[in-house]
Amino acid sequence: MATQFQNAFSDNALKNLVILLVMARGLSEQERNTYVALAGALFAAPFILFSMLGGWLADRFSKQRVMSSVKVAEVAIMLFAAVALTLRSLPLELAAVFLMGCHSAIFGPSKYGILPEVLPHDRLSWGNGILELLTFLGIIFGTVAGAFFAESFAGTPGVAGLILAALAIVGWLCSRGVLPVPAAAPERPLPLNPVAELWKQLQVMKQDRDLWRANWGNVGFFFVAALVQMNLLLHAKDVLKLAETQSGLLLAALALGIGIGSVVAGFASRGRIEYRLVPIGALGLALSTLPMGSSGTGVAGFTCALAALGFSAGFFIVPIAAVLQHRPSPETKGAVQGAANLLSFVGILAASGVQWVATERLHLATGQVFWVCGACALLTGAYAAISRGRFIRVE
Repeated sequence: MATQFQNAFSDNALKNLVILLVMARGLSEQERNTYVALAGALFAAPFILFSMLGGWLADRFSKQRVMSSVKVAEVAIMLFAAVALTLRSLPLELAAVFLMGCHSAIFGPSKYGILPEVLPHDRLSWGNGILELLTFLGIIFGTVAGAFFAESFAGTPGVAGLILAALAIVGWLCSRGVLPVPAAAPERPLPLNPVAELWKQLQVMKQDRDLWRANWGNVGFFFVAALVQMNLLLHAKDVLKLAETQSGLLLAALALGIGIGSVVAGFASRGRIEYRLVPIGALGLALSTLPMGSSGTGVAGFTCALAALGFSAGFFIVPIAAVLQHRPSPETKGAVQGAANLLSFVGILAASGVQWVATERLHLATGQVFWVCGACALLTGAYAAISRGRFIRVE
């Protein structure tokens, strides 16, 4: 939990710092929007490229060993980021964001796959609720820290990179305390064709109705979440006229809402994986975007709607994450998590494209983009409600 908290903090601190530095460069509105979308795409692309490798590593070796090893790599990545920030090189800064995406793509399957190995089945939803809370607390503080770094180290941004490198060392120390579980499938060969491996895992998922639908619900969640996050930065600057730190506080309200909603969903599940929370969360997501897209909504009302959106998102994602962890067989948990990670970041990458098309080609206002987010969430929730309207019980 502590290792994941640090990972979420550092990921978002670096990404938000680079985005805010881009927005402060005095670029044209078109260039600025393009680079903001590019930063999101560069963070998402490694999950498409390397999630299957992360899934193989999670099954082939001890998940604790994988987590500890990628934390060592993070120290080097953050030192590289410090150099990029010191040189004020936008290509190198974006490369650092890409490398952190690579790190997180390999980290993810072990992080999620280890939960069912260290928790009893009737505590899995609870564990996911706590994990999501700490994840989004990490996002809160990381997002605010990125804005703080952008303002406080405007003249010496490399200092922020050194701070993040020091935090990566702390994350490595935390990972050393994770239970060293045995490898689930030590003889599993390295999949040389990631496309064929993804297809194989999709066939595995398709044999289990609950697992299959949870996978696509997961993709829909990350698509909506990424689109909201990217659009929020633009809306805060162009419509709400907020400073960088205030924009970070908006993201903090969103993340805090998700964290609290996740914990409530975990306790509400009462030892079950309660899928009925998914359509409830989707409806809440859709309704929350209505005031966010209205021109008369002030900062206070927008912040409340954003927190409500986050709370609803917690209801949406906790049962889906628990299904993805519980339903696969022990020797395929890492591989399934890798496939789910890959597809979720296909959703995030698609969100970058939708953001660019919506603002640059369709000329939608940022408020209208929030309505698009709500409509997509409602469609995903309707799919879940139609396909499964009862408890998924853990046997």
